Amino acid sequence: MNRSHLPGILAMAAVVVASNILVQFLFGQWLTWGAFTYPVAFLITDVTNRVYGTGPARRVVFAGFVVGVICSLIGTQIMGEFGPLVTLRIALGSGLAFLTAQLLDVSIFAALRSGKWWRAPLASTLVGSSVDTALFFSIAFSGALTWIDPGNDVSWASEMLPLLGIGPLAPLWASLAVADWMVKLALALLALLPFRMIVSHLTAKPI
Repeated sequence: MNRSHLPGILAMAAVVVASNILVQFLFGQWLTWGAFTYPVAFLITDVTNRVYGTGPARRVVFAGFVVGVICSLIGTQIMGEFGPLVTLRIALGSGLAFLTAQLLDVSIFAALRSGKWWRAPLASTLVGSSVDTALFFSIAFSGALTWIDPGNDVSWASEMLPLLGIGPLAPLWASLAVADWMVKLALALLALLPFRMIVSHLTAKPI
């Protein structure tokens, strides 16, 4: 392994571990603290892609996926108030969403690499974040997918409530997904500044 992008692997692992821990703590009614750390994974992927290329970026992604799987396995052994902290559906949703969204991010970034400096990280993160949110929340909580883990009661997530407390009636998990998605979009914009600063520092030239 090329040691030059080892910091990216370590940073990705740290973000995945931190997000798996912080997702257990609520922030308001619709979010957890993990919603604010997880999007940093896209920043790490994009910086690695810009500085070292698509191959190293994919290796960083796969490292994060492996760490996520390990966290999920540990979570299945920890019992909370309503059962294991990580159920089969959450584990599947988390793993598939992360891997699909991050690899999509890498591909979109590569396709837009030659454009303006902000276009590749912004577009890849916006699309990747949207796919990540859609996959995770639908796999983990949608009533249409109860066959994945019929022994896991997620009926609470299908309770019909006003979307984000103010919109039309929608399943509770839809409000959780929309709130998570909005945070990801906001952080995608905010991440452009650190992206430019980190890349300029690592490449020793402005972008």
